[in-house]
Amino acid sequence: MRRVLVALAFLAASPVFAAPQDHPALHQLFADEWERGLRDSPENASYQGDARFNDRWSDMSLQAIAKRDAADRDALARLHKIDRKTLSKIDKLNYDTFEWQLKQSVARQRFHEYLQPIGMSGGVQTLDGMVEVLPFSTEKDYKDWLVRLAALPALIDQNIILMQQGIKEGIMPPAVLMQRVSKQIARQAGAKPLESAFYKPFTKMPDSLSEAQKSALRSQAGRVIGEQVVPAYARLSKFFDSTYLPKSRNTIAASALPNGKAYYDLLASYYTTTDLSADAIHATGLAEVARIRARMEEVKNETGFKGTLEQFFTFLRSDPQFFHKNGADLLLSYQAMSKRIDPELVKVFSVLPRLTYGVRAIPDNIAPDTTTAYYQPAAADGTRAGFYYVNLYKPEVRPTWEMLALTLHEAVPGHHFQFARGLELDALPMFRKTAYFVAYGEGWGLYAEQLGYDMGLYDNPYDKFGQLTYEMWRAVRLVVDTGMHAKGWSRQQAIDYFKANAPKTEQDIVNEIDRYIGWPGQALAYKIGQLKISELRKRASTALGPRFDLRAFHDEILGTGSIPLGALETHIDAWIARQRAK
Repeated sequence: MRRVLVALAFLAASPVFAAPQDHPALHQLFADEWERGLRDSPENASYQGDARFNDRWSDMSLQAIAKRDAADRDALARLHKIDRKTLSKIDKLNYDTFEWQLKQSVARQRFHEYLQPIGMSGGVQTLDGMVEVLPFSTEKDYKDWLVRLAALPALIDQNIILMQQGIKEGIMPPAVLMQRVSKQIARQAGAKPLESAFYKPFTKMPDSLSEAQKSALRSQAGRVIGEQVVPAYARLSKFFDSTYLPKSRNTIAASALPNGKAYYDLLASYYTTTDLSADAIHATGLAEVARIRARMEEVKNETGFKGTLEQFFTFLRSDPQFFHKNGADLLLSYQAMSKRIDPELVKVFSVLPRLTYGVRAIPDNIAPDTTTAYYQPAAADGTRAGFYYVNLYKPEVRPTWEMLALTLHEAVPGHHFQFARGLELDALPMFRKTAYFVAYGEGWGLYAEQLGYDMGLYDNPYDKFGQLTYEMWRAVRLVVDTGMHAKGWSRQQAIDYFKANAPKTEQDIVNEIDRYIGWPGQALAYKIGQLKISELRKRASTALGPRFDLRAFHDEILGTGSIPLGALETHIDAWIARQRAK
């Protein structure tokens, strides 16, 4: 899973990446919107490596949100003034991709998503995570962070206003998730200034700063955090626990929100980039669960295990041989797994990205409530590597048999290849280089797990079962996400279904189910995307026979950048036709 801050992808500008100006008005629109997004989302600008706005946060006032919504509508109108028929082939795809994003953004406006600004996996209570991507190499870097910290109370107050409005409009998150958030806020409100995660950059400062500079910066940081940041979180904590949490809804379905059925239908379309109905997705999930379960029976037998599949699940969840005793050993094992994969990549790719990646632990303050791992893309200007973040919380629930599939997905050749290759597509405008269509991105990540077979990495049945577990995990998502949000399933029903069909540990299963509750529709993208990419591979292999080149096929998939699945299919069909013509 790629960690995401915002929904739209056109968010930061960099003059380093210049796109061909086949149609100046179109590319000026792309550039203008890119720059607007940068200004409107300083956090994402920081993630992209643009430091111009490192001293501020997004304006989350109702007035600013309304202004951004109007600007999206204006951008769509401006786009529609350009005659698509006059564009080159590549600019038609740029136009269509940009239009798709804007139309989705405008369509979502009526659901007032901003009135639920805090979630289990992120919000104003987890902004200390910014320290993971900021440079902190000059005095200005530290001063920008101090200004940003001083502005944090105003952002917290804006979030409180949004939540108050959410109460009025009945747009409220499920209480079962908000109980987790209460603890996250409390940790910030109770932090000692010098132990706060916001203070982390000041604990290890570069030698380029004098001792006097370091002392002054540290002193100011302690004051800002102690006198402004912590009290603001205490104010948020009081409001949250006394007012917001008691009014959170007891239901879990997106369809329970105002106009909720239409909202979930839109989310399903947005995340899968298809027009598949909830019923069709649910049926696909049930069929995939049955298929993968049959394959699990076969691999279980390869291990020599004599019991039932359910007993094998229990064995995999509990036998000490599959678990590390501490987080340090677990991290070393993840790092070693990454290095094991690297030399095998040339078997399935002819083009490797230039950007590097590293392996890091998920920060302790969010680890209990987050996923097993995620990927943080590199900076758009290449000044920061990509990072594969792994969860070291409770190593006794992190089985070794899942590590290969997980690393293939989150690091290489999964998300790191996808994002790093995208940044190297010099002919594309920046919104295309950094675009993130979930069905394409997560579909590629899930497909990448299966490339371990092509690279000869699945050399024992337990790792094979880990791959099947992860594929089952994504098939189960189709069933439980649509089950909870469109078919009236309870949270416990979803947990029980997950446990019955995959040996993921209970810690992971509960976290996953709660993630699907808090992020409706997003989990549908993985399997839908993977099924489409696998279908296209089979189509190309059948059409080209012995002339089919797997490495060329993968280079072509990644060479489009992130696009809707329909556009990807059109592109690959054209590639197949060109190969046949040769």
